Amino acid sequence: MKPGHAVAAAGACTAAYVVALAWADARNQVFAQLPQVLAWMPSMAGLAFASYLLRYLRWRWLLSRAGHSVPWGPGFLGYLSGFAFTATPGKVGELVRVRYFSRHGVPTARTVSAFVYERAFDLLCVVLLAALAIPALPLFAVLVAFVAGMIGAVVLVAARPAWLLRSAACLRRCGWPRVSRAVRALAMGLAGCRAWLHPLDLGLSLGLGLIAWGVVALSFAWLLRGLGIDLPWRDAVSLYPTAMLAGAASMLPAGIGTTEATLVALLALQAVPIGLGTLAAVGIRVATLWFAVLCGFAAIAVLEHRRGPA
Repeated sequence: MKPGHAVAAAGACTAAYVVALAWADARNQVFAQLPQVLAWMPSMAGLAFASYLLRYLRWRWLLSRAGHSVPWGPGFLGYLSGFAFTATPGKVGELVRVRYFSRHGVPTARTVSAFVYERAFDLLCVVLLAALAIPALPLFAVLVAFVAGMIGAVVLVAARPAWLLRSAACLRRCGWPRVSRAVRALAMGLAGCRAWLHPLDLGLSLGLGLIAWGVVALSFAWLLRGLGIDLPWRDAVSLYPTAMLAGAASMLPAGIGTTEATLVALLALQAVPIGLGTLAAVGIRVATLWFAVLCGFAAIAVLEHRRGPA
């Protein structure tokens, strides 16, 4: 992957997001209330960065258990680089990490394995946090079914990678070598997830994931309090994870639009005005999604500067 692809993708998503914000502002005067949120941004961004660090500790643990030692600084920057591609369907663009971890001897298949393993545990952790106080039972049931289906598919293909390998061979015979290589790398990556089925790896991955995503969920609850939205803590903490699941199920890049709309709808069920709910939704997304994209580009800039032209 080339960094220029990240710039184009993020630019398109950012433009679409700004247009959506302008439309929301015309209807609900969102921007007029932005000063209420700006004061909370540094603290929320700090909490988001702490969650990135916790998730990197999990990533580093997985690589070390697989026999790969990566220097702390370049490793963390390599992990952050994936966030530049956060706004891609299924966050698949985060596999740009292959480019940077390969410099430290980590094979492509192993990076893919860590990515898939991490995504599966992220889904599980977010479901558990959303279950603290289910705000909308029908929606939650659909989202749980989606997560169960995704994790089940990962487990099934990881147990029988030959299915994907046969598909890769077929694609190669049909004259699509690049797609064939990608499918083969995915098959080997999924198969590699079996290396971390030890109870210690499972427990640590779940624990660090719960803490990392719990910090983000708490930051949203904290923002709600700052905006004068008084909800029980369990209800407030469960809202953002539920919206994140809805965004993932939509298959839109980073759940853009779907996550925000779900948050506004869930807050409306709590008698929160649409304008205020939109402000809260935009605030948490700026402090998480767009801050992550910014961190990703900063990491890529540092890594590419150190390496020179690829």
